[in-house]
Amino acid sequence: MTPADATDAERALDEALAALTRPTARHHPTPARDTGSGAGPGADPAHADAAGAPARTAPAHAATTAPAPAPPPAAAPAASDTGGPGGAARNPYAAPAEPARGSLEQHLDEALALVGRTPAGKGGAHRATAWSRAVDTATRAGALTPARTHHAPLAEALGEVLVTPLDALTDLPSFDTSAMDGWAVAGPGPWAVRQGGGVLAGSDRPLPLACGEAVRIATGARIPADTTAVIRSEHAHATGEPVRLHADRPVVTGQDIRPRAQECRSGDLLLPAGALVTPAVLGLAAAAGYDRLHTRPRPRVEILVLGDELLTEGRPHDGLIRDALSPMLGPWLTQLGADVIGTRRLGDDPEGAEALYRAVTGSPADLVVTTGGTASGPVDHVHPVLARAGAELLVDGVSVRPGHPMLLARLADRAPDQSAARHLVGLPGNPLAAVSGLLTLAEPLLRALAGRPPRHRYTVPARDEVPGHPYDTRLVPVLLTSDHAVPLHYNGPAMLRGIAAADALVVVPPGGVGAGQDVEVLDLPWATGGCFT
Repeated sequence: MTPADATDAERALDEALAALTRPTARHHPTPARDTGSGAGPGADPAHADAAGAPARTAPAHAATTAPAPAPPPAAAPAASDTGGPGGAARNPYAAPAEPARGSLEQHLDEALALVGRTPAGKGGAHRATAWSRAVDTATRAGALTPARTHHAPLAEALGEVLVTPLDALTDLPSFDTSAMDGWAVAGPGPWAVRQGGGVLAGSDRPLPLACGEAVRIATGARIPADTTAVIRSEHAHATGEPVRLHADRPVVTGQDIRPRAQECRSGDLLLPAGALVTPAVLGLAAAAGYDRLHTRPRPRVEILVLGDELLTEGRPHDGLIRDALSPMLGPWLTQLGADVIGTRRLGDDPEGAEALYRAVTGSPADLVVTTGGTASGPVDHVHPVLARAGAELLVDGVSVRPGHPMLLARLADRAPDQSAARHLVGLPGNPLAAVSGLLTLAEPLLRALAGRPPRHRYTVPARDEVPGHPYDTRLVPVLLTSDHAVPLHYNGPAMLRGIAAADALVVVPPGGVGAGQDVEVLDLPWATGGCFT
């Protein structure tokens, strides 16, 4: 079996799995409203493809080295979804009609048998990396890369990670201040009101108060020496001539005064190294007297979109398709905390291969992300270019669907006057497969390069049964409710309809998960607020 044949078989397998989980009119006899996740007339159209019925588990009899299949039995006649004479009308909210499930399962069995054969490659049989191990490898690759650091102005440090601890440069507050608009008073009342203007924030040091004296004071203003307390404006009244101040409730010594160093003393640790610079951190740093922060800059990423069949505008036509990856990858990587320095499109011809080599060897980015060209077809140039460039393949194929032919490479070191070694993540050309590569290799690598911890891992129960691949992990788009992960349809490798409506993807182990079974969740960056970039 040739690598090209294996790729075709894997594509057939992914499409068969997607078809088996796609809804048909049989599953939705009436367009009922389902406020939880369904696609009734009152449902959110963006979420209208949530799975409405348990999906069947893919056959578990295929193995990595399965023998060639026996001739399949004749397929059963396709069942009609149209209702036919006297039958129910087609549900307008159901997916388009599919071939009979029996024929789909036959197609799936054949595809599983084909991809079960281990293709021969250079140096013997190629074995894909397990999904969890691929994630760990990407994390470790980023963590072992020498960090770039800089001293960034506060306005440019948002979303970066502190290299050194944030220590207080001064007491906070640096003097006793009023916590309220009102009156500063000394001693017991009633108090004689000092004539002239009051004490304002930012004004010079005020004169001390004599016992029995009061003066107007603003929030944040320096407290006069010998002040006993601050009385809020609404808790006192002034009468008489000369004017005297009377409290409307008991006065407690020290009330509404923020004493010096209440928040911290000079030299106190405010935040440790490794803390993410959020908007609140910027405020704290400014209050503590910082103009710049010592941080790790956002990793620089360059995107290279490969393919001659891609259109940049208009509708698909004449065998050409729209480039869906360029509009998606840049913003996605930005939300992961990257600094995307450019997106280029390269052809599949020899000139494109040469341009790819120049980009891989000369890009100033910390990470080069390519799309397509990671298989072994006649115009798949990524592997030959990496070999020519002296790159080290850390991951070459991952046991995950979609996205099996993704890769991670460590590029050759730069010249001594340039920064540390870089990496390349090769994403498959199909859109959802590319998303799988982003979550599996690009995100953990970028997190480590930026000095951020790995993503928080958690599980939720699956609302419905989710079919699994016999020996690979599956990443499936889902909606997250308060109680469950609801699997979405249109999750084939070339489809974006499911992921566009999703909150997350779930990690489905080989063999699948049953309804109510816990499944690991990979949040999408915009569903959790993304990075501060």
